[in-house]
Amino acid sequence: MNTYAHQITDELRSWLRAQLDAGCRPDDVLAAMRTSGWSGAAALHALREVMPDVEVPVEVLPPGSPVPEPAVGDGVAVIDVDGHPVRVLLTMKSPRVVLFGGLLTDEECDALVEEARPRLARSETVVNATGASEVNAARTSDGMFFLRGESPLIQRIENRVAKLLAWPVKWGEGLQVLHYRPGAEYKPHHDYFDPAHSGTEAVLKRGGQRVGTLVMYLNTPERGGATTFPDVALDVAAIKGNAVFFSYDKPHVNTRTLHGGAPVVAGTKWVATKWLREREFN
Repeated sequence: MNTYAHQITDELRSWLRAQLDAGCRPDDVLAAMRTSGWSGAAALHALREVMPDVEVPVEVLPPGSPVPEPAVGDGVAVIDVDGHPVRVLLTMKSPRVVLFGGLLTDEECDALVEEARPRLARSETVVNATGASEVNAARTSDGMFFLRGESPLIQRIENRVAKLLAWPVKWGEGLQVLHYRPGAEYKPHHDYFDPAHSGTEAVLKRGGQRVGTLVMYLNTPERGGATTFPDVALDVAAIKGNAVFFSYDKPHVNTRTLHGGAPVVAGTKWVATKWLREREFN
C-alpha cells in the first residue's frame, strides 16, 4: 500500500469489516494497516470511512511512523476534523511541508491572542551547551507558553491538531504564542535538537526529539513576516487562520527543514507554534 494513499477498495472494506466483526480492537486494526505501509492518518481515515461510528482516540495510534502525517494523499482538498473543514492548500514531499487553510477561525485567533497577551515576555532559545533557555539576538519576538489543556480554547485547538496530524496531544509541547513587532524576525534555524550539542541529552529527557512543527497564523501582517524555507526557496505568507506544518524524521540538515520568520515590514505578526515530540512530553 502507498504510505500516503487512502483510497478504499472493496477488498479493503471487506477486510476491515471482517476484522471488526471478529472483535479486533480498532487500534490493533490500525497497527496492522501501518505495518502494511499506511501512515497513521491515512489508516485512521480508511477505518473511519468504512466504520464511521467507531470511536478511535488518536492517543491509541501505534508509533509505526517516526513523524506525524496528515491524510493529504490523492489530491485531498479538504480534511474534516470533527465538523471543522481544513483546506489543503499546498503539499511538498521534500521537505515534508503542508499548508493548511482555515485551521483556526478568526474568533479562535483573536481569542488566543487575548489569552496570551498579558503573559508575553522576550522570547528565548535553547542553549546548545546546557539545554537551558536564554534570550538570543537571532530571535526578536515576544512570546509565552500555554500549559497543555489549560483552557477550553487550548483544549479545542490541541484536539483539532492531534486529529489532523494523527499525533497524540500528550506527544506535543505546550502551545507557544509569539508576537513580532515591525522589524522583528527569527533567523533561519532548525527545530530539532542537534545531537552534537552537549545540552541535547538533557532536553531529550522530557519527550525525545522534536519530529514536527505546526505554525498557526493568528493575524495577517500588513507586509512581511513570511515563514521561509531557504533550502527550497519557499516562502509561506502569514495569513490569519492558516497554518504551515513540516516534519523531520531525523535531526539532520538533509531533512531540508531549515526555516525562519522573515522580518515584519509593516504591522505586527502573531503566531502560535506547536512542536511535536517522538513520545510523551512532560
